[in-house]
Amino acid sequence: MIRKPLRPLASILRARAEGENPDDIAAENLRRRHEDMRDKSRKRAEGRLLMLGVAFMGLFLVVGAKMGALSASDPREPQAAAHGSQILAQRSDIVDRNGRILATNIETYSLYAHPRDMIDPTAAAMGLAEIFPELKTEELVEDFNGERAFLWIRRQISPEQMQAVHDLGEPGLLFGPREMRLYPNGNLAAHILGGASYGREAVASAEVIGVAGVEKRFDDFLRDPSNEGAPLQLSIDLTVQDASERVLQGGMMLMNAKGASSVLMDVHTGEIISMVSLPDFDPNDRPQVLTTGDQSDSPLFNRAVQGVYELGSVFKIFAVAQANELGLLNANTMINTQGPLQWGRFRIRDFHDYGRELTATDVIVKSSNIGTARIAMQIGGERQRDFLGELGLLEATPVEMAEASSGRPLLPPNWSEISTMTISYGHGISTSPVHLAAAYASVLNGGTRVEPTLLRRDAVQNGPRVVSEQTSAMARMMLREVVVRGTASFGEVPGYEVGGKTGTADKPREGGGGYYDDKVIATFASVFPANNPRYVLIVTLDEPVESSGDQPRRTAGWTAVPIAAEMIRRVAPLLGLRPEVESLAPTSVSLTSN
Repeated sequence: MIRKPLRPLASILRARAEGENPDDIAAENLRRRHEDMRDKSRKRAEGRLLMLGVAFMGLFLVVGAKMGALSASDPREPQAAAHGSQILAQRSDIVDRNGRILATNIETYSLYAHPRDMIDPTAAAMGLAEIFPELKTEELVEDFNGERAFLWIRRQISPEQMQAVHDLGEPGLLFGPREMRLYPNGNLAAHILGGASYGREAVASAEVIGVAGVEKRFDDFLRDPSNEGAPLQLSIDLTVQDASERVLQGGMMLMNAKGASSVLMDVHTGEIISMVSLPDFDPNDRPQVLTTGDQSDSPLFNRAVQGVYELGSVFKIFAVAQANELGLLNANTMINTQGPLQWGRFRIRDFHDYGRELTATDVIVKSSNIGTARIAMQIGGERQRDFLGELGLLEATPVEMAEASSGRPLLPPNWSEISTMTISYGHGISTSPVHLAAAYASVLNGGTRVEPTLLRRDAVQNGPRVVSEQTSAMARMMLREVVVRGTASFGEVPGYEVGGKTGTADKPREGGGGYYDDKVIATFASVFPANNPRYVLIVTLDEPVESSGDQPRRTAGWTAVPIAAEMIRRVAPLLGLRPEVESLAPTSVSLTSN
């Protein structure tokens, strides 16, 4: 900037010529310069004040907006910073075939501690021990006064417990939001669902993962965000499952059994409508796995899937059906039942002496071991093994459960001639009730293979044919005769034409060395209605004893059959089956006179 001189030469010369004082010119110019400087300073100051005012106004607006947002938000405890990848806690629901909730999620809170932020660790420990009785005051005091900066107290707490902890007023006790898995029906379908627990955890979220059952088998699906919360729909019917569990629980107690299981399956789709294993558990409070003893004694053990047993005479229908399919016999073929049947040092006997001969039908009706063994000898070991393989009885069941692979059938190391005979009546081979249900469904539905499933299916399984429709009809007729006049006479349910086969097998001793004389596995494998099959029902009891008479009775006809009959009586109406009422002969009135 060029400054104007205070004493310009032209102005000085002109002032001197006119007789004026040149110093007045310098003073006037100095005054004007000062006025200009004053005006510029004022404008600069006014601009700065304006900018400062705008800045303060903006800050006040930001603070006001933040205070408004905080006042409208939910109050939350401060959270520790979480590191690593984001934890996705949302998990899809599990529903039954009618859309009723079996497993869902609820919002809850976890409780953790920052001991270094605590005011009175001892008082906090005492307060927590009162709220959570399982916590020990001495251990909490030791942890709170240690060197740890972070400590989990409870992975999940109830709203009442949260309020009680909040009332302690301890700033070092903090809450973290998370989801927990909830099973609103408690023990119902516990073994099917399995249960869930926490995987990766942070203070603000936790990963819910399946640990057993369908929760573990479909863990990826249930956790997949791309499903957009679509539920996993199972084949079971919640109402039928509840009725089955109630009947089986009562029957197990009445028959003094150690355990029990049942499987109800659609013979055409393979859908499992109900599956029960007792004793059971509450998946909301899943017990710990046994570390000692027999795992089958644990309530976590699924007897319907993991339990493989010698199921006894329920296998006899397979031998007769295969022999009929091979053209070796028909329903009226006479079978030699004279015994005992000697093979080397082994003797095969019947429960009663049935005489020299029985028809093939009566071999099933009276449950002749000797007659079935002779039929198996005609079939041969190789063909028998192939047929049982076609029924799925030689490999792990494909049912959609994490435990299915552990229920692999136990087969003889050498499929000898004696194995062929004993396997024909259910000894020397161990399978699960689910295996048996699928095999019965395959033989009795018209002769096509079905595989068990826990997922809802609306279409019939078009599996490979295992027997002809004629053989299937003959097998159903024989099973119906077992209920009408055979070993399952207590299985009659008016209106539903039940057919079935009993099986009573001695339990092998632990560690080998023969069989118990007073411990059995009692099974009743049934189909209803027998004239138009819709469902198969397998009921199995572990070590039952019916003690109403003078002598204890352990056979399936006295133990498993009455329970199955009551179960059918309860669930058939729930399945939409209308009873077939036999029409009565019309009454006639005779007109008489005297």
